[in-house]
Amino acid sequence: MIWHALPLAAGGHAVEATLLLVLIQLCVIIVIARVFAMLFSKIGQPAVVGEIIAGLMLGPSFFGHFFPDAFNRIFDISVNSVFQILSQLGLIFLLFLIGLEFDFSHLKTSGKSSLAISIVGIVLPFGLGFGLAHLMHPHIGHAQLPGGLTKAVDLTGFALFMGTAMSITAIPILGRIMMELNITRSRLGAITITAAAVDDAAGWIILAAVSALVRSDFRLGSTLLMLGEAIGFALAMIFVVKPLLKRWTQFALRRGDQELGLNSLAILFILIFLCAIATNLIGIFAIFGAFILGATLSSEEGFRDAVTRYLRNFVTVFFLPIFFTYTGLRTDIGSLQGGTLWMFAAAVSAAAILGKFGGCTLAARLTGMGGREAACIGVMMNTRALMELIVINVGYELGVIPRSVFCMLVMMAVLTTIMTTPILLRMARSTELEPLIAKTSFAIKSATIQRN
Repeated sequence: MIWHALPLAAGGHAVEATLLLVLIQLCVIIVIARVFAMLFSKIGQPAVVGEIIAGLMLGPSFFGHFFPDAFNRIFDISVNSVFQILSQLGLIFLLFLIGLEFDFSHLKTSGKSSLAISIVGIVLPFGLGFGLAHLMHPHIGHAQLPGGLTKAVDLTGFALFMGTAMSITAIPILGRIMMELNITRSRLGAITITAAAVDDAAGWIILAAVSALVRSDFRLGSTLLMLGEAIGFALAMIFVVKPLLKRWTQFALRRGDQELGLNSLAILFILIFLCAIATNLIGIFAIFGAFILGATLSSEEGFRDAVTRYLRNFVTVFFLPIFFTYTGLRTDIGSLQGGTLWMFAAAVSAAAILGKFGGCTLAARLTGMGGREAACIGVMMNTRALMELIVINVGYELGVIPRSVFCMLVMMAVLTTIMTTPILLRMARSTELEPLIAKTSFAIKSATIQRN
């Protein structure tokens, strides 16, 4: 059997044995991701939703549960660090492409709408999650710590993490859904992604602050300094770096006859990594630096098209499935036992949907948008996906989220992602999004827009 031969591959050399295992993992991950992407595309869901489910299916909840020997052989924990780095690199490139794809010129006339939506999209879900945590706390039991130890769940830390988990909007997944629906450069798309970016940045800052508080090391001054540095970096990119980048992109395209040469591509990679390093050092995660760089270059149409031709397909096929699978390997949704826990699981999803979908829809409506436009924004802001799983994994590792609640939040993350496209297709009728979506394959796979 191949499983027993793996440790002896290449004469027992450690590097070759690790490489063999990684290559087998990559084959499994890419094949399963593409199969699920095609299956979910056939039922009217974006391919990214299928890839998310594929990552979870490869984890301990399904593959590890039903085929434990094969799971342990293929996804050996000794190479987890390899996939952790690859998954983060994938996110950095994805966030750069998402920033590059968006047209922010609409924000000159709709900035107030984005701000109102983002504020409500943080405050209302956080409040609902914080309040629900107080009702759940007497019933959730103990949290598991590294090494198999358990401890009683601290109410304050649990409530703060529940509020933070409810507040997340997943920019990478939302961006990919919007790309597949051809609405990235629409007015509603620009408003939504801007509000989501503010929510996500605020969410990560809140996450950092709550983590520090749980570790009894919370300092308000450090949090305010981090926020100020992030704003300063963004302003420097827009007002200082952007003019220089514009001249460089024009030179690169002229030199390569509207294509990117090897030297220009190398410079671009260095710029992406430098921006990622900057925000990593600030403390708001490396992916935001890549996003800001992409947004800074988004007005350069020729450069955007050239970069997309080089990077988009590779990132989609190679890096993203790795990220989804790595997160799936850390996610064991297990099973919820007892009617009380299932009731709380339903309450978690309901509170999350009411806070994001309901709250952002109301905020958009109150800022002058039509009912359908507001609902489109609300459902897009409700997308959480695996960025949510990153947040709840932090809480789990800190011992403030027990296994049962972890399972509830995983279910909520998947549900709020799967519901995005069907509701968006229905609500898009008679809005600016309808003709844009009609140009995609979703117009054929779903007759919702034409019939209703």
